Amino acid sequence: MISLNDVSMVYPNGFIGLHPLSIEFHPGQFTVLIGTSGAGKSTLLRCLNFLNRPSTGTVKVEGLGCLGSGTSLRRHRRRTAMVFQQHQLIGRHSALKNALVGRLGYHHPLRGLAPLPRADQRLALECLERVGLLDKAFERVDKLSGGQQQRVGIARALVQKPRIILADEPVASLDPATSDNILSLLHRICVEDGILAIVSLHQVELARRYADRVLALAGGRLVFDGPPRNLCSETLEDIYNCTTLAA
Repeated sequence: MISLNDVSMVYPNGFIGLHPLSIEFHPGQFTVLIGTSGAGKSTLLRCLNFLNRPSTGTVKVEGLGCLGSGTSLRRHRRRTAMVFQQHQLIGRHSALKNALVGRLGYHHPLRGLAPLPRADQRLALECLERVGLLDKAFERVDKLSGGQQQRVGIARALVQKPRIILADEPVASLDPATSDNILSLLHRICVEDGILAIVSLHQVELARRYADRVLALAGGRLVFDGPPRNLCSETLEDIYNCTTLAA
């Protein structure tokens, strides 16, 4: 479990990315964040692993306590994987080498560029097989399609053996059919492995299809928290058009 207590985020220019928020996320839950651009979805995701260090409040992780600096944060980041909108892959490297990046947190930084152990390479190949790309393991990722590149990104996340996956608009740059395939793959893997997933999306229909729980943000405030079946047209209108809740 990961819990936020009065967590807020104010950027250096004074912009309030997230108003004080208290919420809990539970193991094995597939949670989707929705809301307009600038609503606070990415800020919330990045506060969960301190890529954005919260301005106020605490983030507490089961087994680690409150995150700060040092060992607890390193252990949390090691078991918290991220999937990005723009993939964040190294184009000139193979799918296998990109997947192996997920193991770097398990080795000393001074290891340098030495090849990782064979056990790590076997794990990376297994993860590529899980996302349907074992036959592409030795191809440069810049030669792959957008959907295939995102599958490599998911494989890289799985190589971490994560307990938590944070996915920031993972299908925003993909066509509808590919988006559905990627979300279906990510959802299936998280269910099979009992991984807590927190995924930000613009596509409400995908949230309805895959989420166990939906959180909606507007103006940096939480304005909805519930199952996708409660996302009626009136609720969605409030989420995407309201200014009073976001003020």
